[in-house]
Amino acid sequence: MSRTSLAFALSFAVLSATPAWAQDHAHGHTPTAGSVAAEVAPAATAVDAFHAALKAGDTAAALALLAPDVMIFEEGGAERSREEYASHHLGSDAAFAAASEATVARRSGWADGDVAWITSEGRTTGQFNHRAVDRLTTETMVLKRHADGWRIHHIHWSSRAPR
Repeated sequence: MSRTSLAFALSFAVLSATPAWAQDHAHGHTPTAGSVAAEVAPAATAVDAFHAALKAGDTAAALALLAPDVMIFEEGGAERSREEYASHHLGSDAAFAAASEATVARRSGWADGDVAWITSEGRTTGQFNHRAVDRLTTETMVLKRHADGWRIHHIHWSSRAPR
C-alpha cells in the first residue's frame, strides 16, 4: 500500500484524514523471531537498522542506509532517489514509525555475492493522527554490499487491512 492511498500504515505499510502512507507503512518494525541464513544476515541487519532509524526519528541515519539511486515503490507510486524520498516522505514515515508498532512475523532472504534481497511480512498497529492503525504488511528490499556496508537500492511496500 502507499503513502498516498487509503489502502501501508508504516512497513511495510498502514486511512481519509490520515495520510495514506500512514495507513499503509510499517516502518520501524521489531525484528522477527525467525532468522535468515548467515550469508544474508548482515543485509537483514541493515534493513532493521533502517527501520530503527525511522522509529527513532534519526532521518540522517535512515538516509545513510539508502543508495543515492534508491527506487521506492508503494501503492503504484515511485520515488526514484534518496533525495526525492528525503524531500517527500521521509519525515512523515519517521513520524508514523514513532507513533506505531510494527512487528515482523516472517522473513526470508537470499544473497549472491554483493547483492541480497530481504522479504518481510508483519503487522503494524497503533494510533496516528488520532486514528487507529492496524495493517498487515509486506516489504521487499534489494540491497548491495558497498565498501562501507550494505545499502538499500530498492524498497517495495504493501499493506492491507486484516480480515
